[in-house]
Amino acid sequence: MYRYTDSDRGFIRARAAQFRDQLQRHLAGELPDGDFRPLRLQNGWYVQRHAPMLRVAVPYGDLSSRQLRQLARIARDFDLQDAGQASERGGFGHFSTRQNLQFNWIPLARAADVMDLLAEVDMHGIQTSGNCIRNITSDALAGIAPDEEVDPRPYCELLRQWSTLHPEFSFLPRKFKIAVSGAREDRAATAWHDIGLTLRRNAAGEVGFAVAVGGGMGRTPVIATPVNDFVPWPQILVFIEAVVRVYNLYGRRDNAFKARIKILVKAEGQRFVDAVDAEFQALLADPATVLVPAAELRRLQDHFLPPPAPAAAVPAPVADPLPAYERWLRRNVHAHRLPGYRAVTLSLKRAGLPPGDVTADQMEGAAALADRFSRGELRVTHDQNLMLPWVPEGELRALWLAAREDGFATPNIGLLTDMIACPGGDLCALANARSIPIAAALTERFDDLDELNDIGDIQLHVSGCINSCGHHHSGHIGILGVDKDGSEWYQVTVGGADGSALSGAAVPGKVIGPAFAADEVPDVVEAVIGTYLRERRGGERFIETARRLGPLPFRHAADAVRGSTALAA
Repeated sequence: MYRYTDSDRGFIRARAAQFRDQLQRHLAGELPDGDFRPLRLQNGWYVQRHAPMLRVAVPYGDLSSRQLRQLARIARDFDLQDAGQASERGGFGHFSTRQNLQFNWIPLARAADVMDLLAEVDMHGIQTSGNCIRNITSDALAGIAPDEEVDPRPYCELLRQWSTLHPEFSFLPRKFKIAVSGAREDRAATAWHDIGLTLRRNAAGEVGFAVAVGGGMGRTPVIATPVNDFVPWPQILVFIEAVVRVYNLYGRRDNAFKARIKILVKAEGQRFVDAVDAEFQALLADPATVLVPAAELRRLQDHFLPPPAPAAAVPAPVADPLPAYERWLRRNVHAHRLPGYRAVTLSLKRAGLPPGDVTADQMEGAAALADRFSRGELRVTHDQNLMLPWVPEGELRALWLAAREDGFATPNIGLLTDMIACPGGDLCALANARSIPIAAALTERFDDLDELNDIGDIQLHVSGCINSCGHHHSGHIGILGVDKDGSEWYQVTVGGADGSALSGAAVPGKVIGPAFAADEVPDVVEAVIGTYLRERRGGERFIETARRLGPLPFRHAADAVRGSTALAA
């Protein structure tokens, strides 16, 4: 992991002290809400439906056990909906699709105390909100994937340090998201980002980036356009600066719904690509432009050296392997590029809590697992789980037993109940409908592991509004909450993809008819799954059957549910 320097810590603590002064002046009535709003947003503080919400940055998903324990402390001591919640839930956090953590019930008057606690463990809320370059995301298997060509983590850290408070890019037309992948398989959904970066080596073995620009979800789902096949790594900051300069200059500021760079790229096409190239060449020709020194990259790479080989360990003999353990091995344990290690996903998808939610006690439990089994390191995945990246093979059974005690061993990774869902209308002021009850109803409906394994690999994503925080566009089955005359309804899509090996090329799903009432959604999903089970050929996965059939058979199945529900009513 990247280790903060004294300079890094000084900056974060000074920023926390600055926020405390701003907050005190605001609470005293000396700083009007209109002036305070951009200041709190720059530190990750929103005002949501019921209370302030803090979004904590977890750059490229890398998290230490020490940091997770501090997050647990904040959840327990500050994130309290009411006085009774302290004993009932102990506070909780929500891991989002951008590898961040969100708190939803911290009183604004206590916000500065929380920022001080975050600074103690090298954390903050910078770049988690506002019209700036947001938290840099990456593959949860970065540095450990067998198919990795280049470890993206040093480059992610380079981008984080460069983009944090960059004076030219602090007030862009809209928010701006960058994802980085270094593997042959795209597990970072790069095509769905404002800039998607893929590390690769050319024929000479030199490292560079393939760059795609203009991806995004929201009201207008767009797949990013490739704009450069190979930017040498020392020039990547210059190239991104060229992209964002063109966006800053020509991006629309008159309409928030048309302000994302995807709209500019779609409207201008080749002219956008040409403008970026012209700006890039001009910057390279400018004597004031400085490329990334090799020594700086080496400095960052030194923070991400692999651990030593694990000590030889002989697992205890198991006379009769338990089916639950075997399922967990197949679903939650992943191959590793280093001999003797495995990566293990701690599932945050289980009955009783929304997808991505973790109580304070569970955070401490996950931190203890990381200390015992993963050298004190965890990863936040973009599908709202936690991962232990450095688990010795000989300790897998012991980890499974320990993870079961904390509720992390559900063997459902990649299955239907391993769904993505945003907080929706229960918490978010922007949402048109609730996501959490839909996720809960589906988890209850599909609670049989044999059935889930028969259905097989499938990605189900739920968003409470068109902003797409639940990534419904890229779900094999996507569910979008919409408002109809003050009531909650849900639009269903089929065939979306995020660009991973399971999904194939990134593409938005196709709508299968008018929206459904909330109580119809579980029946609709069951009908869609039933169509797949009847129509699949051989070992076809859901997404393969959906692409072969197209949306029409799924629409007919969903319409039949709508009709039967209406008759029953």
